[in-house]
Amino acid sequence: MEIRGPMLLPARREDIELATLDGLTLVGELALPEDGDPVATLVTLHPLPTAGGFMDSHILRKAAGRLPALADLAVLRFNTRGTTSPRGTSEGTFDGGRAEAFDVAAAMDLVRERGLPRPWLVGWSFGTELALKYGRDHPVEGAVLLSPPLHRTTDAEVAAWAGDPRRLVVLVPEFDDYLRPEAAAERFASVPDAVLIPVEGGKHLWVGENQTRRVLTEIVAAINTDALPLASEWDGSVVPEG
Repeated sequence: MEIRGPMLLPARREDIELATLDGLTLVGELALPEDGDPVATLVTLHPLPTAGGFMDSHILRKAAGRLPALADLAVLRFNTRGTTSPRGTSEGTFDGGRAEAFDVAAAMDLVRERGLPRPWLVGWSFGTELALKYGRDHPVEGAVLLSPPLHRTTDAEVAAWAGDPRRLVVLVPEFDDYLRPEAAAERFASVPDAVLIPVEGGKHLWVGENQTRRVLTEIVAAINTDALPLASEWDGSVVPEG
């Protein structure tokens, strides 16, 4: 069976709640490999909630649906404050990336409490702003940035990653609505070790199976190269979403 669309491959999936230092409860899900321990952990940060972003934004949902089985990765998804998805609504109110620092910290607290290995931040759009602003405050191995708009991240916050031993991998769509490859090269020039990957034909929302596979492949290439190439077919059980 071809792996595509909203297909759930086998995994241990658990609804979780995160407690923030300012007293909020955030809702989310942790997906683990069905058998054995994960080799690394994706802490995902979703796109802008005021523009429809949430923990089920399709790339993050597909990462959780596929990568525990295909790449032995744990995938943590959650709704930042004030964000609603089918999983539920996280308490609080959207704060434009400021108080969301507490949300990132709460997710990392769960990673530590569960003993999840080798955490990486995977941010998409608004989520990249959170990763850049607050990722260096936590014991992560690196960050993968998908379609970074750099609207809320200052030049100083970007430059702070220069010389940091943690890896910064940046996927920039050729036809992004906000930051295209040439402009991204200028904005990230202060971080010479950052890996900028222009994605030919890519768009901000990564619509379509080809773009989905490209993004998931680049995430796995950064974190667990032993799992490459990612399988495109599955001969076991699946759970259609819906």
